[in-house]
Amino acid sequence: MTITYRRQIVGDVDVFYREAGAKDAPVLLLLHGFPSSSHMFRELMPRLADKYRVIAPDLPGFGYTTAPARGTFDYTFDNLAEVIDGFTESLDLSKYALYVFDYGAPTGYRLAVRHPEKITAIISQNGNAYTDGFSDEWTAWEEYWRYPSAETREACRASLSADVIENWQYRTGTDPQLLGPDGYMLDIALMSRPGAEDIQLDLILDYRTNLERYPEFQAYFRKFQPPFLAVWGKHDPAFIPPGALAYKRDLPNAEIHLLDTGHFVLETHSTEIADMIRDFLGRHL
Repeated sequence: MTITYRRQIVGDVDVFYREAGAKDAPVLLLLHGFPSSSHMFRELMPRLADKYRVIAPDLPGFGYTTAPARGTFDYTFDNLAEVIDGFTESLDLSKYALYVFDYGAPTGYRLAVRHPEKITAIISQNGNAYTDGFSDEWTAWEEYWRYPSAETREACRASLSADVIENWQYRTGTDPQLLGPDGYMLDIALMSRPGAEDIQLDLILDYRTNLERYPEFQAYFRKFQPPFLAVWGKHDPAFIPPGALAYKRDLPNAEIHLLDTGHFVLETHSTEIADMIRDFLGRHL
């Protein structure tokens, strides 16, 4: 199945996105996380596009999406959601399932809270909505949230380094023989662009607003009961398995799968996840 590469203007943002599948097929909107881009879905999309219209945009500040400079555009999760909401409207997506990963989760859940009538199902890949899901590796970020300063901001810069991206985010808990270099090498290259680190440090500070909205996200789950599938790498050093299991508190029919891999599950288990999604969406859409 052919993947096309397109752009869509949303306000002052030029959104790059990948798309495959028939225009009249059920829509699956794929939202990536940190520090990745829609590139992370390169193997999943062809495996779903015979039955679904799969659309994967790059968030502002990531990948190939072109956004205004800091100072003229505030890099917050509210603004990421605003752009993606405008993106879905520009493409006339009246209904869609969400696939959310990492940063894509608080972005996508903002859309779900705003437009519950549009959400047909949710798939979470290591995408948190409960404090149960946090490991003890967040110390520097939490310090920055509590005491924003030049010093605490600088302490977070290490989490953007090439070594952390490759070895902590990608390699932790992953079979090295199954992990190709393409994902982390592209992430490292894009993170090294001028100004990229400061954008990410802005988003790290704003990440605290996601935790503030967890009760709102959880209330949405309880009220609307969207069909929900979790496909989590159980060795993720940041988002741990209790975060996946916590969804069942508000979504008792949630389907939870913990896979024997790390944070970037699709780098090693795209075939298995595609099969899970096809079964899940086939029963609910």
